[in-house]
Amino acid sequence: MNLDLYEKVRAVPENAKKTIQAGKLKGMTDINPMWRIKRLTECFGMCGIGWYTKIIDKQIFSAADEIVASVDVELYVKVDGEWSKPISGTGGSKLVAIEKEKPRANDEAFKMAETDAISVCCKKLGFGADVYWDKDGESKYSPPAENVIVCRKCKKMITDPQQVGISKAETLKKYNKAYILCPECLEKAMTNDTEG
Repeated sequence: MNLDLYEKVRAVPENAKKTIQAGKLKGMTDINPMWRIKRLTECFGMCGIGWYTKIIDKQIFSAADEIVASVDVELYVKVDGEWSKPISGTGGSKLVAIEKEKPRANDEAFKMAETDAISVCCKKLGFGADVYWDKDGESKYSPPAENVIVCRKCKKMITDPQQVGISKAETLKKYNKAYILCPECLEKAMTNDTEG
């Protein structure tokens, strides 16, 4: 029961995901914010009736030569006719960023920070968990893994490289962070090939 909602909202469809192409999050996955709105509505009802957000605080602060907009939000959801306690989240976005050595203002910064804060609230309920907890528990806060072999299909870590015919020496030298198939996915792929 405790994981019912988590299991329902953990997976994100491919058409709601986009790979971040630049910046410090390059290579990570961005989730379309409308996917969260749709899932909140599917799970709890229309905004304002089955769920709503409340802005608690807005701030502007300096970070190096840039100015950041920060928004604190509370998310409330209705379950069995009762409103939840507040689910809090803080989001941020650059109000003034330095690009090519010149300041660039962003008039959408507070809106973007609010959207970011809502995503933090939703993350606490499990929304998009598979994206945030991908590659065996790595997140944007994790240090890069060393000498890890991950199945490219199911993303499960292959703890014994010899299971897939790779010696320990080869693993350390040649297959650092290699993405190959684990025995289970390889077997499924071969079965599908022979049946097709």
